[in-house]
Amino acid sequence: MVAEVADVVALGESMVTFLPTRPGRLADVPSFERAVGGAESNVACMLAAAGHTVRWVSRVGADGFGDHLLDTIAAHGVDVTAVPRDARRPTGVYFRTAGERGTAAHEVAYYRAGSAASAMSSRTVDATAVRSTRILHLTGITAALSAPCLELLRDLTRPRPGRPLVSFDVNHRPELWREGDGARVLLELARAADIVFVGADEAGAAWGLHGSRAVAEALPQPRTVVVKLGRGGAIAFDRHPGTAADADGTATAEATAETTPERPPHVRVVAAAGAGDAFAAGFLSAALRGLPPRQRLRHGHLWAAAALTAPGDLAAPPARDRADRLAALDDTAWGTLRLGPGWTHDPGPQEEARTP
Repeated sequence: MVAEVADVVALGESMVTFLPTRPGRLADVPSFERAVGGAESNVACMLAAAGHTVRWVSRVGADGFGDHLLDTIAAHGVDVTAVPRDARRPTGVYFRTAGERGTAAHEVAYYRAGSAASAMSSRTVDATAVRSTRILHLTGITAALSAPCLELLRDLTRPRPGRPLVSFDVNHRPELWREGDGARVLLELARAADIVFVGADEAGAAWGLHGSRAVAEALPQPRTVVVKLGRGGAIAFDRHPGTAADADGTATAEATAETTPERPPHVRVVAAAGAGDAFAAGFLSAALRGLPPRQRLRHGHLWAAAALTAPGDLAAPPARDRADRLAALDDTAWGTLRLGPGWTHDPGPQEEARTP
């Protein structure tokens, strides 16, 4: 059976997430609420909610948690028919605290060793379902799950005729790497991709690179490198084949167009989880529509703002016409834009308050 060509295929593990009902250490929190967590499925759900055709490829256990994942992700409009059930391995779960990732207050306890998703390999995934897409979205998290998962990502990023555009979010998670070569592996995979998302902080921690230009120079192969600068926003380096010339007029292979750092709007944060995935989804949505790099960055920021102003990892993206209108604001109006909880569905004054 020939798989329908999707706008995006997102491949990776999703887990059942247990979120604390109150702040505090994992040892002190008495109860948790169930949710769904997974970088790739987060991207898939937001893109599907925005009207794109999206397929999620993974593996889940033949258990109740697997039922919950498939039902929840499918309810967002994502095609989950390429997600087999594994009768021998469980669905992964994890617990986390309410603290923001990267801070001393953040704790996470993974129970994913030997999970169904860790058994993904070039032999166990549907190659046609994976490759029948305009964009294949991957993250460095999958590479850390197992040796077969790493070989799968190497296979999917290997140059070959008809390979879809590969999007790769570095997602450096040191706690997932049992061996000390995680940084090297992530650099290898990033260099094989077409679109790369990487935080300036993780590039510094993993690769010892400081400054967005240093990151771009270390990744000469990808067509687009997006460096996320935290509160400083994000910057995109977009390479255009065959548009540059040497001093003697000889055409060179490529030229690099660099955007100025695009700062995010002011956001009243409800929960920080999922913002990076939402940014990638917004950027890819704009890329699928052929928007220029600066507009892609602004759509990424707006989708991230949707995640930041909602509880949990998943949030509905802003309606396309509203996002287009906000992304088209002049620099002064964009710089004073404020977004608060409910802004994606309430056309109230918070998005119009453009003065400090």
